[in-house]
Amino acid sequence: MHVVVIHDWQEETPVLIQSLAGDLGITPYEMRQRMIGNGPAVVACFADPHQAKDMAVKLTRSGVATMIVDTEAVRCETGRFRVRRFKLTDSYLQIEASNGLSIEIHYRDIDLLLSGTRILGQAEMKTVTERKFSLGKTLLSGGIPMTKTVKHQEEVNTEERENILSLYARERPAVVFSQSNLSYEGFGTTMKLSRELNFSFLKSELRRLCPAAGHDDRLLNRLGQVRLLGPTLSPETNLDLAFDILDRTLHRRRKTL
Repeated sequence: MHVVVIHDWQEETPVLIQSLAGDLGITPYEMRQRMIGNGPAVVACFADPHQAKDMAVKLTRSGVATMIVDTEAVRCETGRFRVRRFKLTDSYLQIEASNGLSIEIHYRDIDLLLSGTRILGQAEMKTVTERKFSLGKTLLSGGIPMTKTVKHQEEVNTEERENILSLYARERPAVVFSQSNLSYEGFGTTMKLSRELNFSFLKSELRRLCPAAGHDDRLLNRLGQVRLLGPTLSPETNLDLAFDILDRTLHRRRKTL
């Protein structure tokens, strides 16, 4: 799948919204909703890369910057460095993956920190047991209120959340910290009592140690994820894509400053 992304527009004028809506075949109201937050925003998905290119050309002519992202390439990307252990020194970040590979990144080379939350919903059927009033038993008991045990199947929805931090340093692949997969022993005596506290401390320390790095938190909540991914891509299965799109647009923006 090839997604078309719009970004870096200057002003949401009625003329611009009308033109983009016409290109995409949607109403101006729908277009305005997709432009909330000033982008980036996925506005179209195509199996055919040529169709994606044609749409991107139309949108660019209407007055917005565009790019095309191959979702399969993002999903199959093996270059991401998924951190298992880390250590913060005075001048560099030392990280180690689950396979034992270890690298060092100087803080001065870190130029972007993106925070997000992976939200996983799960539905399962559970047997619920309840006590309910029984008219038959009550009549047989001579009017003494009686109850009976009733069992029925009920769908129970649960939601799991995991904090993610994606770090970018020059031309290196993304470095990904997942709250539940990290060992926090690298904090030594400053290690906190819970994973959540340790992960928050890690983020604050990296921001402190990398003052020149940009940072963005819009992927921390579902609303921000939906605004970026649009109405057709599920945040539950496309968070890596959202990180990739945000990285590309923010890096381009910083290079032009």
